[in-house]
Amino acid sequence: MNELDVEALRAAFRDGLTACLEECAHGRRGLFAEHEHLGEEHAWPEAGRLRELAAALQSILSQNEENDSLVDEFLDLCTIHGEYDPGEARLAREFMKRMDRGQVGTPTQKEQPWS
Repeated sequence: MNELDVEALRAAFRDGLTACLEECAHGRRGLFAEHEHLGEEHAWPEAGRLRELAAALQSILSQNEENDSLVDEFLDLCTIHGEYDPGEARLAREFMKRMDRGQVGTPTQKEQPWS
């Protein structure tokens, strides 16, 4: 895959991510994970395609020993599940704030002095 194709995929990912984050921040669920328990009428196909695009883009970039911090951080957020899950709307709002401040790809928590 040539560099123009990769850049087109990155642009498509960024555009799709921005649109989905805005919807998610306003309460739509399913951006960071499938929510089968919500039923078919609540399915969010664009979010599923965005996760697939992110995984494919990460794979393509890794073949060239490259990465994209926006893709990597989005995929990391997709792995947050369980007791300490802050909720998708909050994740989306915080992720958009970090993007606006140019902090995507930087640690989300301060390093602990003992680590």
